Amino acid sequence: MKKIVFATLALFYSVLSYAQIEGKWKTIDDETGKAKSIVEIYKKADGKYYGKVSQLLIKPENNNCVNCKDDRKNKPILGLEIIRGLSKDGNDFDGGTITDPKNGKTYKCTISRDGDKLNVRGYIGFSLLGRTQTWMKVD
Repeated sequence: MKKIVFATLALFYSVLSYAQIEGKWKTIDDETGKAKSIVEIYKKADGKYYGKVSQLLIKPENNNCVNCKDDRKNKPILGLEIIRGLSKDGNDFDGGTITDPKNGKTYKCTISRDGDKLNVRGYIGFSLLGRTQTWMKVD
């Protein structure tokens, strides 16, 4: 009986945690294929998800977001909130934005989880007009 209860609880926990995006994720550079930063995704009191750069793994061309157009302009990339306002929608997270600190552009954002990977899609207008990055879970 104890084994059945334990198995049920373990299965229930794994199903709940599968669709969660909170935690630390390693970003991969599109051009080099190398890890470039660690982004920490967290949930705020408003019930939405946000993400900030918690560690830089390669030295950026500039330590600040000089091309950002909003309140992030000239702020340090380390600690910069690059994901804002995502809402959970079934197994996906959308309705928010993601900012690329390299060029300062802000895109609509959708995130889906596939095991220890996040598929992070930034786009303008329609989701078909964008690109997807795969981020890896950091233990």
